[in-house]
Amino acid sequence: MQLNLKKPLVVFDLETTGINVTQDRIIEISYIKVWPDGKEESKSIRINPGRHIPEQSTQIHGITDEDVKDSPSFKEVAPDLARTFENCDFAGFNSNHFDVPMLMEEMLRAGLEFDISKDKLVDVQNIFHKMEQRTLIAAYKFYCKKDLINAHSSLADATATYEVLKAQLDRYQDTLENNVDFLSEFSKVGRNVDLAGRMVYNEQEEIVFNFGKYKGRSVKETLHRDPGYYSWIQQGDFPRDTKNILTRIKLSEAMIYNNTSKKE
Repeated sequence: MQLNLKKPLVVFDLETTGINVTQDRIIEISYIKVWPDGKEESKSIRINPGRHIPEQSTQIHGITDEDVKDSPSFKEVAPDLARTFENCDFAGFNSNHFDVPMLMEEMLRAGLEFDISKDKLVDVQNIFHKMEQRTLIAAYKFYCKKDLINAHSSLADATATYEVLKAQLDRYQDTLENNVDFLSEFSKVGRNVDLAGRMVYNEQEEIVFNFGKYKGRSVKETLHRDPGYYSWIQQGDFPRDTKNILTRIKLSEAMIYNNTSKKE
């Protein structure tokens, strides 16, 4: 089924030095950019992470230090990627949990304010898990009736993800709507405020922490009662996106307090 798009959709996949969003680095990014008229463009970019690629990671994706020694750094490719991805929606497999936060972390690390707050995020894995509860290899076999060759090659995985998404639309026509707005909402798990899901909206539309000793507690109330918690997060091993959003909440509260004080 041809995707019904309002704006370009970037289906992408990352290979990295590991799975820690704040500490690891991207070593390959592959994407398929699909335009509303059906035009498609694909590209793979190897990236030198500036550090050793652990052997256990190489065992998964097959990329070694030697393979990327002459590749550009992420900071060098970031401006072109930002231009290519501007005003696009995004899709991936487990992308809401890992690929999108990792991409955002690298963009921020490169000094780019890459804003995707108005873009839709379609996580094909979440759709798959809600419908079938399997993995990408199994999803490809189940939906596309083909074996996934070169699994954990980012281009192979991105291509398989794109094919699975289209096959899901064909298979679940009575459940899934062929538009990115619906697919983005359907593939969400939780209502994250930050990409990593450290803060979420509760049923009362309040922003609450989703981890640690203040899990379920209002972020605004926590920052007021325990100001040191903000500093602990800023100094801790948390994604920059999480830290930036927490800072905006803190500054917003400070501005409200100052305005109230002036009126009094």
